[in-house]
Amino acid sequence: MNARRRAIVWANLTLLIGLSMGGPAWSQENRAARGTERSVRQLGAVGDGQADDTAALQKAVDAGNGVVRLPKGTYRITQPIVIELDKVGYTSRQGEGVARIVMAGPGPALKFVGTHFKSADPAGFAPEVWERQRMPMVDGLAIDGAHAEAVGIEANGTMELTLTRLHIRNTLHCIHLVGSNRNLLVSDCHLYENRGIGIFYDNVSLHQSNITGCHISYNHGGGIVSRAGNVRNIHITGCDIESNMGPDTPPTANVLIDCTDGAEGTGEVAITGCTIQHNNNSPDSANIRLLGRSQPKPKLPLIREGNVTITGNVLSDVKVNVHLRDCRGVVLTGNTFWMGFTHNLLIEDCSNIIVGANNFDRNPRYAYGNSLEAKNSLVVRNSADCTLADLHVTNVGREPAGVLVENCRRLNITACTILDCDSVGLLLKDVTHSRVSDCLIRDDRADAKSASLVVTGGQGNMIVNNLLGTAPQIAEGAAHTAGNVHP
Repeated sequence: MNARRRAIVWANLTLLIGLSMGGPAWSQENRAARGTERSVRQLGAVGDGQADDTAALQKAVDAGNGVVRLPKGTYRITQPIVIELDKVGYTSRQGEGVARIVMAGPGPALKFVGTHFKSADPAGFAPEVWERQRMPMVDGLAIDGAHAEAVGIEANGTMELTLTRLHIRNTLHCIHLVGSNRNLLVSDCHLYENRGIGIFYDNVSLHQSNITGCHISYNHGGGIVSRAGNVRNIHITGCDIESNMGPDTPPTANVLIDCTDGAEGTGEVAITGCTIQHNNNSPDSANIRLLGRSQPKPKLPLIREGNVTITGNVLSDVKVNVHLRDCRGVVLTGNTFWMGFTHNLLIEDCSNIIVGANNFDRNPRYAYGNSLEAKNSLVVRNSADCTLADLHVTNVGREPAGVLVENCRRLNITACTILDCDSVGLLLKDVTHSRVSDCLIRDDRADAKSASLVVTGGQGNMIVNNLLGTAPQIAEGAAHTAGNVHP
């Protein structure tokens, strides 16, 4: 056998032996894991939920071994474990679903500190970010708060922070984003029953963040909240976001984008494929609330932030299902709305809003308890340059109209179905230069007394080709009418 053939046979034999023992990569990984676990124990970590493991866990981080793998146990700490990324290098915290950290002091249980305070443009990166800091990870870990000011995870100056398969409970905030961060991933996490906010963009500069496949529930300060700051590209997909407000807390929302105090604000947001609901007994509660007014600099004009897509969500059981104020460039399509106890949809002081092909219903399936108190109305007020098309609105109760449009201009309302609503189906008040066409508006309930279409005030409107249950009531000089069919 020549040397070449002997080398091939030896390589194959080595590979087969390695595979039979679990593979060389597997063996190396587990040897490293076992070594890290031993070092955590050797550094004094007890993991019994009683001892103070702060010093031991901090030493394990500072050792710079890369993976800090926590074996099964409860690790009680009283001060934040600070991960200085430039100091410790590439790093990962692994709990494998069996390790729990209890934060018994104020501040974050895990505090990530990086040095990247620029954009995600590759040209703006210092070499040490790629060489030492990229993609810090926390995976498979539970964090519980045992102090009124305990926080789960805080991050500042990070690039590609990746948080997966976490359970965070009883903290003030679960994930607290401050200063500047870029390219955040949060997936497959349970953020449940916390006093503050689930994921908090706190006056942060953060572009490119994805939140996917998470349960975010019973956080009394809001589910996903962005306040002020400079935030772009939030993608919220496939999440269950429920009851993130309390009966005694200030008004908030399951998803709250509040640009009020920001110079840059938040924009370029996609909320898709989520179930977002509860709780109607909380003050001014909302499932999605966008407050878009920001001010770049003093004395400069105010700006309406936006460029938001809300698509394919299930929304129910709050005071207002979707509330837009001072926004520009928002699209809502393919959503299912019900049990909006004040409004299913409230649009105020907005422009360039497109609402199309959504279902606003009062399904008899939910006719129990206080659900019948839900009014479910749609209101568009003090807005311009908007389109409402292909809406299906049913059974709005105890409101001036199923759809109320007030003090608006240049709206296009077309191909909508508005059925069995109290008072008025579609009510236009002081609306100018707008068009209502090809709508079906009727109330066929027994003893129905509602009007189909009422226009008061305004001018320069066109109301054509609608099928109405009652004759339209249109103020003199308010609109051109043609082709409307009614009894």
